[in-house]
Amino acid sequence: MEKVIIFGTGDIAQIAYLYLSEEKKYEVVSFTVDKNYLKNETLFNLPVVPFEDIQEKYSPDEYKMFIPLGYSRLNKLREQKFKEAKEKGYNLISYIHPKATVASNVKIGENCFIFEDNTIQPFVTIEDNCILWSGNHIGHHSIIKANCFISSHVVISGGCEIGENTFIGVNATIRDHIKIGKFNVIGAGSLILTNTKDNSVYIGEATKPAKITSNMLKGI
Repeated sequence: MEKVIIFGTGDIAQIAYLYLSEEKKYEVVSFTVDKNYLKNETLFNLPVVPFEDIQEKYSPDEYKMFIPLGYSRLNKLREQKFKEAKEKGYNLISYIHPKATVASNVKIGENCFIFEDNTIQPFVTIEDNCILWSGNHIGHHSIIKANCFISSHVVISGGCEIGENTFIGVNATIRDHIKIGKFNVIGAGSLILTNTKDNSVYIGEATKPAKITSNMLKGI
């Protein structure tokens, strides 16, 4: 059984705690946050320890870490804490939900969080520190570079490359053999048919309200 420290106490950290606690492979022993963000000394009856002091209580030789932070500052916060944990000597686990469908030869790096109902096809590579929320399709021979956040029901077709620190919003679709640049924001519902440059932002067009009101509709 791997003894794990979770970085963070927010929503994603709490979900991570639930998932890890349901697996016989893991034992969550503590949470950790930066001292400036330490509001409570316990969470789920486990200690919350300042990150600055974590090595004194939990040796990197005996404990591993998991950093399920969100996409704040285009994933830079999660990237920063990942690097700091590595500098402290910790190995980081990756968690793959048992209801994810992952081909046998998929390569997944450290500190990845793969939620339920993801379909990850053969010859896919997912580099370090990526989060794939529930219900995505990752096509064969695609590469997701480090520090990416893929939200829900995204379709990444075969042979794509997703650049570092990219965020992809819900229901976005990326055509096959597309290269997404670094630090991209692909908004919800976007359709990407050509390669993108670094630091690009794509915003899907929102549905406009009709000129009639709901009380004018019949049969609903």
